[in-house]
Formats: sequence, structure tokens, C-alpha cells
Amino acid sequence: MNEVSELSIDVEALPLKAVAELLGIPVTRVHQHLRDGLYLAFRRDGEACVPAAFFHGKSVVKGLQGTIVLLRDGGFADPEILRWLFTEDDSLPGTPIECLRAGRHREVKRRAQAMAF
Repeated sequence: MNEVSELSIDVEALPLKAVAELLGIPVTRVHQHLRDGLYLAFRRDGEACVPAAFFHGKSVVKGLQGTIVLLRDGGFADPEILRWLFTEDDSLPGTPIECLRAGRHREVKRRAQAMAF
């Protein structure tokens, strides 16, 4: 997990225990999801957290993992990926995470691919 100070305090974050409860899995499985790049975590006030926007109901937003993998493969570090996901992009419009949540994951992946390569 990385310290991401630029991620707005307005971004709702869930502690890892809350993520485990939301998904109905043990916290150790949440740690495995983080290692696998299913979603990303960061530290806020010393506690490991995951942005609540990464979840839709009791599941992970479709396209998030593929976007993370694509950007990691392109050399981006997790803090950079988190910032990018929550930064307004006039060409989408909105933020990449908002577009993923709206089901426009192909558009987000095209932009991520263009950035990564």
C-alpha cells in the first residue's frame, strides 16, 4: 500500500475490514485481492483503505482490474493509478472511475492504454 496524499479527502474510503465485510470474505482475502490488482489501497490517517467507488453493490466495478493491470504494465505506480482514476478528464467526461462505474470501461481502457504505451 502506498501513501497517496493527493487523493481528495472527499473520496470515500473503506478500511480493509469494511471491504471484507462488504464482499463477505476474510480480510486475508482482501490482502490477496490487493496483491492480484483487483483493486488498490492507500493509507489515510495511517489506516489502509480502499476507495468506496471501486465497488458497486457487493462486487468490484467491472473493468477496474483490467485498467489497473494495463497501467501497471505500462510502468505506472499504484499512487499514480489512484490519482488518475480520480482526476477529471474532459475527454470522457468525468473521472475514469465514474466512467467505469457507468459501464464505459472500454473508453477508460483505451485512454489508459494510450497513456501506458
